[in-house]
Amino acid sequence: MKLWRCQICGDPYLGEERPKNCPFCGAHERYMVLQSDFDNRIGKVEGLSETSKANLEAALELEIDNTRFYACAARKSAEDEARNLFKTLSKIESEHASVISKALGIPKPPIEEADICTGDYQKNLAESHRREERAIRRYGQFLSEAEEPRVQEIFSALVAIESDHLSLSEERMR
Repeated sequence: MKLWRCQICGDPYLGEERPKNCPFCGAHERYMVLQSDFDNRIGKVEGLSETSKANLEAALELEIDNTRFYACAARKSAEDEARNLFKTLSKIESEHASVISKALGIPKPPIEEADICTGDYQKNLAESHRREERAIRRYGQFLSEAEEPRVQEIFSALVAIESDHLSLSEERMR
């Protein structure tokens, strides 16, 4: 059994093989390293530019809003598959909020329950798709504006993860 760590969220994973994605934040395989190779970059990014700080704050707001949406969709889903999909997405988006909060050096804001979804699976999938497209677009912009290597790393990972989420909704909307 090997101990792996995610370079994005820092969470550990036990397994013989490197996971394809971090089971906690969804980061791609390249961010999963053996504990002995882990380079701890988790935490406050010192010397943030005003642009990166504002972009991280905007990303935090977006991740919290998406966490609330997916939690709502999970609560209102009648089918197990839909409920589990939205519950998993909510947990991943919440982990993204944690990563961003750590980069900003602030406590993660509380995530309040909200009634911001419907009870209709297809409508929630369509809204999920819209939200993921928005996140990819914004994070791509934030990545291009980032000067700090850690901020670049975070936004690069988030673009890839949110692209995976977009594929999930595309597959299910067919």
